[in-house]
Amino acid sequence: MKLKQSFHALAAALAFVFSFNAHAQVINTTPTIKLAMIEGMSGPFANAGEAVLRNLRFAIERINATGGVKTKLGVQPLELMVLDNKGQAEESLVMLKAALERESVVVMQGNSSAVAGVLTDALAKHNAREPNNRALFLNYSAVDPVLTNEKCTPWHFRFDAHIDMRMAALVAQIAQDKGIKKLFLLNQDYAFGQQVAKSARAMIAAVRPDITIVGDDLHPIGKIKDFAPYATKIKTAGADAVLTGNWGNDLTLFVKSAKEIGLDANFYTFYGNGLGAPATLGDAGVGRVLAVSEWHSNASAGAAKTDLDILYETYRKRYPDAKDDYFNPRTVLMVEMLVKAIEQAGVAQAVPIAKTLSGMHYKQAGFDATMRGADHQLIQSLYVYRMGKQGSTGIVKDVEGSGFGFKTALQVPGQALAQSHSCVMPAF
Repeated sequence: MKLKQSFHALAAALAFVFSFNAHAQVINTTPTIKLAMIEGMSGPFANAGEAVLRNLRFAIERINATGGVKTKLGVQPLELMVLDNKGQAEESLVMLKAALERESVVVMQGNSSAVAGVLTDALAKHNAREPNNRALFLNYSAVDPVLTNEKCTPWHFRFDAHIDMRMAALVAQIAQDKGIKKLFLLNQDYAFGQQVAKSARAMIAAVRPDITIVGDDLHPIGKIKDFAPYATKIKTAGADAVLTGNWGNDLTLFVKSAKEIGLDANFYTFYGNGLGAPATLGDAGVGRVLAVSEWHSNASAGAAKTDLDILYETYRKRYPDAKDDYFNPRTVLMVEMLVKAIEQAGVAQAVPIAKTLSGMHYKQAGFDATMRGADHQLIQSLYVYRMGKQGSTGIVKDVEGSGFGFKTALQVPGQALAQSHSCVMPAF
C-alpha cells in the first residue's frame, strides 16, 4: 500500500514538473538580452559594488515590468549577469571572457578607472577578432578623462561626468568660498586619484590663484584602515579645506578619522553624499561637506515634485532599508537610453546599438542628456550640494536614515561643463 502511494506521489510530482516546464517553454518564446555587470562584489569596496547592483536591478526591473525591449524578434526581457572581479584588473579580464562566452551584448562596469581602461582595450581587441560576437561597454562611473580621449573606442560609452567635468563644478563653488586660503588634496593612488589631483591644481590655479595647496597626498587604494595620520597631517598643515575624490570605504574611513581628531575644514568631495559618510561625520559635517553629482534627493525642495523625485520614491519602496539609500539616476538613464537604442535599431546587436546610441539626445522622465557622438561622453547638468540637518531650509529628505541631507549650492548646465576632447573615434 505504501509503495503504491509513493508511486502515485512520484507520478504527480513528475506531472507537475513536466507541466511547469511546458508552461515555461510557452512563455519564454524570445531570447533574453544579456547584460553583464563586472564589478567588485567582494573585497574592500564590496559596499560600492552592492550599491551599483541595487541601482541596476531597479532600472532593469522597470523595463521588464513592461514586458521587455521591443525588437524584430518580439519583446525581449533584459537579463542581468553579475560577475565579481574582486576589484582587480586581471580578474576583470576573466569575467569579461565569461560574459562574452555567454553572449552578453553589453558589459557594464564603473567602480575603477583602472579596470575600465583594461576592459576598454580588451573589448576593442575582441570585437576586432570576432565581428560576429561583438559587445558594448557601458561605463556608469569610471571617470578618468582618458577613456573618452586617447583611449576612446566606438564600443565604450560613459554615462557619468568625467573628472574634469565634476572638478569644474566643484571649483565653481570653491571660487565663491572666500574663506578658503589653504587647500589639501587627498586621493587614492591610481589613475583616477592622480587625475583628480592634477585637475584640481590646474583649475584652482586658474580661478583662485590666492589659494595655497598645502599638501597633495596619494595613498594606496583600499588598503588603509586608519586615516588618522593623514587627517593629522592635514590639520597640522592648517588647511581650510580638503578636496578628495576618495570613494567607498576609503572615503568613509577618512571622514571617520577627520571627525575623531577634530579636523576643522570644509570637505569638497566627489562622493561624500552616501555610503555612510554623512552619518559618520554627523554634526561635524553640517555646512562643511559638499558633493557633486547629476542629482540629489533635495534638488527640487520647495518646488513641485518632479519625475526624478517620483523615481527616487519608487526606488526607496523597492529598497526601503536605510543602508540602501544610495540612488544614482544615471543608472536608470543608462538602461533607458540603451533600450531606446535597441528599439530604434530593431536588434540587440553591438554595431546597430552603438550607431543609434552615439549622438542620442534623451529628454524624458526627468532626464535631459546627450551622448556626444564625437567621444561617447554623456553631457548633462551637475549639482554641487552642501550637507545640513534634515528639516533645515532646503533639506526635506535625509540620507541613509542619518538625519542629515544635502541642499543645492549651485547647478551647472551641461554645456557649461562640456570639455574639449582629443578623441579620434576609430571606425567600426
